Amino acid sequence: MSTSQARGLSNEALNDGSVAEYLQRVPEFFERNSQLLDKLRLPHVRAGGATVSLVERQVEVLRERNLALERKLKDLIDVARGNDLLANRIHRLCQRLVQARGTLEVIQAIETSLREDFEAMHAVIIVFMDPSPELERAGGRFLRIAGRDDAEMKMFESLFQSGKPRCGQIRDAHRDYLFGKDTVEIGSAALTPLGIKGSLGILAIGASDAQRFTPGMSTDFLTRIGELVSVALLR
Repeated sequence: MSTSQARGLSNEALNDGSVAEYLQRVPEFFERNSQLLDKLRLPHVRAGGATVSLVERQVEVLRERNLALERKLKDLIDVARGNDLLANRIHRLCQRLVQARGTLEVIQAIETSLREDFEAMHAVIIVFMDPSPELERAGGRFLRIAGRDDAEMKMFESLFQSGKPRCGQIRDAHRDYLFGKDTVEIGSAALTPLGIKGSLGILAIGASDAQRFTPGMSTDFLTRIGELVSVALLR
């Protein structure tokens, strides 16, 4: 009786699958036949054209897997650090909003936090409320007072209907209305409706980098910022 028959393998059954299955069932095979490790060669050609042994190939596979795991771990650490940084910035925004008294101070706290904490140099808040002399004097580039039924607001109807932040490149008409016609350097923007279905207004943050705000990015932190601003405006 042949060795293969004794171990339940017929000559006809020997193929890639049966050999692989056997080695999985008998992991100690190469321990009992260690001399094969030096004799086996894999058709894995290196730069010099030489083949490699099974052990060498296993080491390479393990090294490649280790590098892949290290890259994945680094990506996870980078994401965690980014989230921690955003959480700290939102915390500082909360502190500023808690200390603010009245609508004007709330607006000023939002502008200061976006500029100093988030380093957002292009930011605009549009609020739907009755204008007052105090707010009109404090307007500037950041604050815009409008009405929910203004004709310009029809451009943002889909944003209001979704009730969720939106990121990506924006149309020229949106960019010109939000940031002014002289801000052609705006490559991407994040738009956050304030209040339920945008009932309070819009918070817009622009960036010169077209990849800074992309449609596929997470908007969880933008949602939180929008909720904080909305509550502060209603206070």
